[in-house]
Amino acid sequence: MKAHSSSLSNPAGISRQKKESVITGIWLATALVAVITIILILGFLLKEGLPALLEIGLREFLFEEIWTPTSVVPSYGILSLIVGTLLVTFGAMVIAVPLGIGSAIFIAEIAPRSVREAIKPAIELLAGIPSVVYGFFGLVVLTNWLRITFDLSSGATWLAGSIILGIMALPTIVSVSEDAITSVPQEYRAASLALGATRWQTITGVIIPAALSGITAAVILGMGRAIGETMAVLMVTGNAAVIPDPIWNILSPVRTLTATLGIEMGEVAIGSTHYHALFAVALVLLLIALIINLSATVILGRIRDAQMGTGKPPLLSHEVRGKVKTACSWLAFALPAVILAVISGPGGALLFIGAIGAYLFIKRIISPKITEKIAFGLITAATGLVLFTLFVIIFDIVSNGLPAITWEFLTEGPRDLGRSGGIFPAIVGTIYLVIGAIAIALPIGVGAAIYLNEYTIEGKLTKIIRTGNDLLNGTPSIVFGLFGFAFLVIFVGLGVSLLAGQITLALMVLPTIIRTSEEALKSVPDSLRHGSLALGATRWQTISRVVLPAAAPGILTGTILSIGRAAGETAPLLFTAVVFSKRFLPDSVFEPVMALPYHLFILATNVPGAETQKYGTALVLLVLVTGIYAVAVLMRRHAQKTVRW
Repeated sequence: MKAHSSSLSNPAGISRQKKESVITGIWLATALVAVITIILILGFLLKEGLPALLEIGLREFLFEEIWTPTSVVPSYGILSLIVGTLLVTFGAMVIAVPLGIGSAIFIAEIAPRSVREAIKPAIELLAGIPSVVYGFFGLVVLTNWLRITFDLSSGATWLAGSIILGIMALPTIVSVSEDAITSVPQEYRAASLALGATRWQTITGVIIPAALSGITAAVILGMGRAIGETMAVLMVTGNAAVIPDPIWNILSPVRTLTATLGIEMGEVAIGSTHYHALFAVALVLLLIALIINLSATVILGRIRDAQMGTGKPPLLSHEVRGKVKTACSWLAFALPAVILAVISGPGGALLFIGAIGAYLFIKRIISPKITEKIAFGLITAATGLVLFTLFVIIFDIVSNGLPAITWEFLTEGPRDLGRSGGIFPAIVGTIYLVIGAIAIALPIGVGAAIYLNEYTIEGKLTKIIRTGNDLLNGTPSIVFGLFGFAFLVIFVGLGVSLLAGQITLALMVLPTIIRTSEEALKSVPDSLRHGSLALGATRWQTISRVVLPAAAPGILTGTILSIGRAAGETAPLLFTAVVFSKRFLPDSVFEPVMALPYHLFILATNVPGAETQKYGTALVLLVLVTGIYAVAVLMRRHAQKTVRW
């Protein structure tokens, strides 16, 4: 106490305390940016969407099926758009959940260490492929294959959208599920094996139930990824605002909420009913995405609490979990039977029931060892299918894109609507956008992480900040684009410009930088802080000279991941920053720029006769983004091997 009183009476001590207070205030301000941003996004969507809801009526807007805003007698019902979004997402989950969980089990429980270290980064690279490249592959390869296989007039269908979104959701489901399975204590495995269970019985009877909450969160996060996607579904689903007839017709075209925003926002008259209706569509989309992401956050929080032993009750009691498991088992059996009965009559349902009965009979008569071999074979096949998909996408882009890569293509501007010339302005424009976004987001994100980890304890304020960050993280990228258009382009008056695009991208990658920086700071042992403080350093001196240098590799990894995401995004730039063709580089931040993702999107959807340039642009974008992700993966592995506290 005497020392404290002495420091208060000492001018140097008072100056140090004032300096610490100013620094604390600065970091608090950075931490509140995410909260303020999500409030602004919700506020602007409400402000711009409310006139349409009042004019159209909430019931008609949500439950009418016809969306024809440009007809003589316009109709603004979005039921077909909501149904299209849910159908494409459902189909994606049917594909991604079994493949993702199977791959996670293979990586965590079956694969040898050397194989695991090779496969996990490969699957993570799937997350690094830009969505517009997925859409381009789907438009050129997948829809063509579906058209020929099913003898359709167009392969742009609900099925094509579900396949592409399923592939895009795989890295999220695999990564989070694998983390949940790996976190199950080794004692569980040892006890089960010691009781005579096989490895497969241990996985299905002990490990999967113990990791069920984490796997559920992985599925929910994958669902959120699928619902928020814009460019890929816009390019492969046909974009017909209809409800499939019959509803299970997976070969029918559909249109999603995100695709509607991407197609129509750029051509709508500002201030019209159509303009306000699109903001109301974005509001509905944002609410759906926020509900999904908050559900995942609650589940993951309960898992964290259970692992840390905070004494909070589990999300579901043991009895309730048993009832849920039984109900899910019956649902998994009854739902396919009912669907088959509706589609193909009683014969299909009887065939399905017979197949299930045969499976149960065979399961009873074959030994657990043979069951294990069959199960491991199926799981290995699922992982092989995921890797094969990655190989096919990369091989198609690389083999068709390499002939376009010339010195002229990389160093000149486009000519003849992109059919000749190069993509140099698009490469430089993408770099400008990324550098500006990181220059804005990095100090704010690191400052917020410093405040959350170093300057405060858990309380109501930190809970609000973390919730705001989680909500911002779950916001679909097209909603960032609409917010950037309404707030930065029109309200602030920046116009469609490089600066508006940089700020929009910065807000989008901010949650990633905050989260990864906070995790990096948490990994620094408290003993280093205590040692520095004991030597007389102030809190800020300790953070700036001891903690931040130690956490730098983790912060750098998060920054590189953010660079990769910013470089591959298209939707946030559609209405804020980009033009398709511009032969010269911008002279100031208030001019629009070219960007590789948008250039590829327009070439693929609006410019016939530019096949070589399409593949060349896709290859350059793929190399740029996956190269950045690969650097992040290598840095993480290097840190895991070398950092020892």
